[in-house]
Amino acid sequence: MLSIVIPVHNEQDSVFPLHQRVSAAMRNIGSDYEVIVVNDGSTDLTEANLKIVAGRDPRFKIVNFRRNFGQTAAMMAGIDFASGSIIIGLDGDLQNDPADIPRLLDKLAEGYDVVSGWRINRKAGMLTRKLPSLIANWLISRMSGVRLHDYGCTLKAYKKEVVKDVKLYGEMHRFIPIYASWQGGKVTEIPVNDFPRSHGRSKYGLERVVKVILDLMVVKFLASYADKPIYVFGGFGLAGIALSFASGVLALYLKFFEHTSFISTPLPLLVVLSFITGVMSILMGLIAEIIMRTYYESQGKQVYLVRDTINLSDDK
Repeated sequence: MLSIVIPVHNEQDSVFPLHQRVSAAMRNIGSDYEVIVVNDGSTDLTEANLKIVAGRDPRFKIVNFRRNFGQTAAMMAGIDFASGSIIIGLDGDLQNDPADIPRLLDKLAEGYDVVSGWRINRKAGMLTRKLPSLIANWLISRMSGVRLHDYGCTLKAYKKEVVKDVKLYGEMHRFIPIYASWQGGKVTEIPVNDFPRSHGRSKYGLERVVKVILDLMVVKFLASYADKPIYVFGGFGLAGIALSFASGVLALYLKFFEHTSFISTPLPLLVVLSFITGVMSILMGLIAEIIMRTYYESQGKQVYLVRDTINLSDDK
């Protein structure tokens, strides 16, 4: 069984062409498949059009969120509801080409656990999309050690076994290849087609790069220190002690060699207070991320709320 996961948000004009393209691409594969479309709180006619498609084709299964939770939560829901041993991620805006799916599957059959699409001839603005994407992909590759050219491409193939236990939030859906690689999975990429957006408008902007970089810092921290946080906290603590010692030495030097009173210069106090404030801010952020991850994983919490489903075995 092959599961195709498609997050959509306000894509009413793309629903019917998407169904046609996916059906045409899968016609000659010779494998049983399902398409799980996650409606991420759309406010237009997306849900109504999806119901029409699901009524015509029972292989199209719909998950309707109660509100907009974001693409990462939508991907997480699709993975949770998927029954296939192979999962394909696909954008719902018609910019990915479903005809590339057979090539992803062929590459997966070579022994890889994740095959990522690489939009070599991307149809997007240089300053608003391409340049920020190049910077983000370079940073992600450098920080993670997993070299991919296009982390932002939703068109990817995964073996279910490498993604079933991954818990995603924020903008972390694009980091699934990193999780897979860190767990010993084999990751590669192949060139895929990219079409210009023909309906609706893009939900991405320059601010997405900032979110991605911050999420990457969290991923890197969790991978390196989640099970040994004393390394990072202790490092900051030792640095604080060292700075305090250096400040004390400087204050004593000024007192006994320059005959400068301790209270006549704010430098030692300013350095110590500013450093402590910065360290506390960073540590509070990291602790909050650990608490959030514990909240979702240890208590079985989800990052989305489903209102109803269509053509799924546990419809409600």
